[in-house]
Amino acid sequence: MEVHCGRIDRGRRPTHPGQERRRIDIEEYIDIEDENPPMSIDLFATAPQGLEDLLARELAGLGFDDARPGRGGVELRTDLAGTYRACLWSRVAGRVLMPIAAFEADDADALYRHALEVDWSAHMRPEGSLAVDFTGVRPAVGHARYAQQRTKDAVVDRFRDAHGIRPDVDPQSPDLRIHVHQHRAATTVSIDLSGDSLHKRGYREAAVEAPLKEHLAAAMLLRGDWPRIAAGGSGLVDPMCGSGTLLIEAAWIAGDVAPGLLRTRFGFQRWLGHDDALWKRLIDEALERQEAGAGRIPPIVGYDRDGRAVRAAIGNIERAGLRGRVHVERRELGQAAPPKGTGGGLVATNPPYGERIGDDHELMPLYVRLGELLKRHFAEWNALVLNGAGCEIGLKPTRSWAMRNGPIDCRLEHFELGTTPGSDGPAARDLHNRLVKNDKALRKWARREDVTCYRVYDADLPEYALAIDRYGSDHGDWLHVQEYQAPASVDPGKARARLRAALATIPEALDVAPERMVFKVRKRQKGTDQYDRQSDRARVLTVREGAVRLEVNLTEYLDTGLFLDHRPVRQWIAEHAAGKRFLNLFCYTGAATIHAAVAGAQSSVSVDLSRTYLAWLRRNLGLNPVSSAAHTAIHADVRTWLGECDQVFDLIFLDPPSFSNSKRMDDTLDIQRDHPALIRDAMRVLAPGGTLIFSNNLRSFKLDEALAEAFDIEDRTTWSIPKDFERNQRIHGCWFIRHPS
Repeated sequence: MEVHCGRIDRGRRPTHPGQERRRIDIEEYIDIEDENPPMSIDLFATAPQGLEDLLARELAGLGFDDARPGRGGVELRTDLAGTYRACLWSRVAGRVLMPIAAFEADDADALYRHALEVDWSAHMRPEGSLAVDFTGVRPAVGHARYAQQRTKDAVVDRFRDAHGIRPDVDPQSPDLRIHVHQHRAATTVSIDLSGDSLHKRGYREAAVEAPLKEHLAAAMLLRGDWPRIAAGGSGLVDPMCGSGTLLIEAAWIAGDVAPGLLRTRFGFQRWLGHDDALWKRLIDEALERQEAGAGRIPPIVGYDRDGRAVRAAIGNIERAGLRGRVHVERRELGQAAPPKGTGGGLVATNPPYGERIGDDHELMPLYVRLGELLKRHFAEWNALVLNGAGCEIGLKPTRSWAMRNGPIDCRLEHFELGTTPGSDGPAARDLHNRLVKNDKALRKWARREDVTCYRVYDADLPEYALAIDRYGSDHGDWLHVQEYQAPASVDPGKARARLRAALATIPEALDVAPERMVFKVRKRQKGTDQYDRQSDRARVLTVREGAVRLEVNLTEYLDTGLFLDHRPVRQWIAEHAAGKRFLNLFCYTGAATIHAAVAGAQSSVSVDLSRTYLAWLRRNLGLNPVSSAAHTAIHADVRTWLGECDQVFDLIFLDPPSFSNSKRMDDTLDIQRDHPALIRDAMRVLAPGGTLIFSNNLRSFKLDEALAEAFDIEDRTTWSIPKDFERNQRIHGCWFIRHPS
C-alpha cells in the first residue's frame, strides 16, 4: 500500500477517528510565504460523547462552514489560520487532530511497517521529542501500550535510518504528539495540534472533589442558550459552584474571551509547519476582543457551603482574569439568591454524584432542596442541572440531553421555571400536620425527662413509611430520616413523588434547616451489609444522654451508633452499676458501657467482633471523665469468648443481633435458634444476686420456655419501650434474668 504523508489535501479527505476510511492523496505542504493561495487542511476535532452536534454548531459559528459531526467528533476542512482558530476558540472540542496517513493494520507489525513509511521529518526534527497516544473501537491491536510502543519504534527507526540520530520520548511535553486511532484494522495516524486536551484552559491550580471539566461546563452553557441570555444582560447563578468552573466559562462566553488564551503551549507550536507570525496575529486579535468584551459580562454569582471550594474558586477566578467580574461566597444551598437588580437569568449547576457519593438515596434530600430553591427564589429564571445521581428535583424538565462526565452517565436537564409545571406529587400536608403535633408533645416530654435525642415519627401515616429521629447536639439539632423499603406492590413513581414531598416538608415542620437532614433507606440487611459504610462523608455529632456524652455518626452507617429505643435500659444500668463488675456482650459502640462507667462501675468488659465498633467505644470513653484502665474492650466472637471466660460479673447486658454471618465467625448466629445456649453461657459468668438484661429486636422472637425452669425471668418489654417509641410496641423485647433465690 502506498502511503502519502503531509497535512495539505487537494483531493479527498483522510480518515478521521470515528469516520469511514478514505484514501489520502496529499500533494504538497503549505508555505505561508508562498504567493500561491493557502491550501486546505483536513482536521478532526474530538468531542465528548453526545456533544458532536453541539461542537459542529460551535465550529460553524466560528466560520467553519463545512463542519460535519460524526462519531466521536467533527470533521472539517480549513487553512492554517483556521486550524489555529479551532484550537484557540473552541470551547467544546477536546483535541484538534490533523490526519496524515491512513491504512489497514491487522496487527502491531503491520502498524509498525506503515508508520515507518511516513515522512516524519516533515513534521519534527531528528533531535526533537515525541509522544504517542492510541485509541480504538474494537481495534485490531488490542493492547494500547503495545500499539503506542510499535508506533514510537517506527518513528524512531525512520529518523535513525535517515539521519543517524533518534528523537527522544517525552510523554508530558513533546515537540510532536502523535495520535493513532483504529476502527478494527482501519488505522488513522494524526498529528495532535492541540498537544494536550483543550479543556485545560490554563487557570486551574486548585480543585475540589469531582470537578467538572471546562469543555463540559461550556457545553452545558451552550445547551442552555447562555450566549443569548448573557447578551440580554441577565445574570447567572451556580448555587453549588465548587471550584468555579461554570462561573468562569460563563464569564468568558459573555466577555468574548478565547478559551485557549491562557494556555502556555499548543501542540502545533513545535510542529515544523507552524507559522509563529500568523499565530501571534491571532493572539493579538483575541486580546483585543477580550478587552472589548469585558464590559459585557453580566452579574455572575456562585455559592458553595464548602469553604475550601470557595477558596479554590476565588483563586481560579483571579487567574482567569475575572477579579471583580465574578462573585463567590460561602452559603448553604437554601440561602442562594439571585444577584440584586437581575430580573431573570440562568441557574446552572453540577450537583454532587459519583460511585459512592452518587447513591441517590443519600443525595435525594439535596436534589429536593435544589428543586425547592428554584421554585421559591428563581421563579422567572431558566435552570440547567447536570444530573448524574438520577434524583428528581420535583420539577419537570422542558428538555434534557444525555451527557457523560468522565465515567458517569448524566442527564443535562433544562427547566423554564416561569412555565415549567411542578411535580404532580402530593403536598404532604397531612404529614406536615402530624409532625408538628408529634413534635410539640414530645418536646415537652423531652425537656421534662432531659432527653436530647428521640424519635419524632415512626410510619404513623401508611403512605409516608418513614422513621424520623431528632438528634440534639452542642451545635444545634439534626434530623435522621429513614425510609422503610416499600413492598413491590407499591407503584415506584407514586412512592418517589410522596417521598420528595415528605423530604421537602420535614425540615419546615420540625423547624430544622434542610441541610441538617440526613436521609437513608432502611431495608432488610443481607450478610455483612449491616456493617458496610453507607457513605464516604461523615457527619459526626457529640450528643448528651443523661450524664454521659456519646458520639453519633449520622451518615456513614445504616445506624447512627446509638439505639434510641434502649434509652430506659441504659438509664437503669446507670442507676444500678455503681461498684459493680459490668459485662457488655455484642457491645456495639458501648453506650451502655459508658453509662455504667460514668455511674461508678468498679470495672467493665465489652465484647464485639467489630473493630470499628470497639474503636467507637474507646472514643466514647474519651468523651467522658472516666479512667479507661478499668474498662476493657475485647475483639472476639461473643460465643467463643463466653465459653472460655473465667471471670464473674454482677451486671450483664446481652443485646445480640437477630442474625449474623460475619466472615470472622466460625458459624452463623440465629438468635431464635441460639438464644438458649447464649443465655445459659452468660448466666454461667453472672454472680449470685446479679442481673442479666437480655434484649433483641427480632419481631417474631419467642423466649424458650425451658429457660424459666432454670432461672427467674421477668419480662420487662413494656417498661423498656420509651414514650417516643410507644407507637411501635414490637421495636424490641427485653427480659431481666437472675439466678433462683
